Amino acid sequence: MKVVKTVVITGANRGIGLAMVSIYANQGSKVIALCRKSSAKLNALSNENVEIIENIDVATDAGIKEICSAIGSQTIDILINNAGILRDESLDNLNIDTINEQFQVNAVAPLNICQSLLNNLTSGSKIALITSRMGSIADNGSGGRYGYRMSKAALNAAGMSLAKDLEQDKISVGIYHPGYVQTDMVNNSGDISADVAAIRITQLIDELTLKASGVFRHSNGEVLPW
Repeated sequence: MKVVKTVVITGANRGIGLAMVSIYANQGSKVIALCRKSSAKLNALSNENVEIIENIDVATDAGIKEICSAIGSQTIDILINNAGILRDESLDNLNIDTINEQFQVNAVAPLNICQSLLNNLTSGSKIALITSRMGSIADNGSGGRYGYRMSKAALNAAGMSLAKDLEQDKISVGIYHPGYVQTDMVNNSGDISADVAAIRITQLIDELTLKASGVFRHSNGEVLPW
C-alpha cells in the first residue's frame, strides 16, 4: 500500500515553490500550497491532491494563525519554507526598513512557522529551508545586498539550531541554496530553471537523513561554507 505524504510549501504560487507543488502532486502526495495570492499556474494544479490556501502573509501573526487553522491536526511529512523576498541595499543607500522586512520574511517567519507547526511534525518528518549562498559569510566576494545576505545568514543559523533541537524527535532539517534560478526575484536572469532547481531540491529532501541534518547544501549536492 502506497503511503501518501503530506507536504506543506510556502510561497507556492510561482517559481521554485510552484514547481515543487507540481512535483509532489505528480508523485501522489497531498500538497498544501500556501501563498499570498494564487496564480493561474497554481490554480491549474488544484485537484484532490493540491489544496491552495491564499492570503498567507508569513511575516504576520495573522498569517501564522491562518496556516495553523488550515492545517489543523494533519501530520506533516515535509515542511518546505520557500517564501522569501529580495531587496537591494548598498552602503551608500542603506534602507533599514527593507533590511527589517527581509529579516521578518526570510529568517523570522520560517522559524515561527516551524515552531507553530511542531505538533504536526512527527518522527521521520523533514523540514526544508530554502536559503541562499548569499547567506554564506565565507563565500561573500562582492559585498552589498545587506538585508538579503544578513537575513539568509540568520536563516542558516536558525536551520542549524533546529537540526540540533529536533534531532531527539528524529526530525531532520535541510538547508538548501537552489542555485541561480530564473525567477521573478532576479528578473529571470538565472542560469537554471525553477523546474531544474525544484527537481534537485526535492531529490535532496528525499535523500535527507538525520545524519545529514543541518548541512548547508547547493541544490547540486555541494556542501557550502558558512
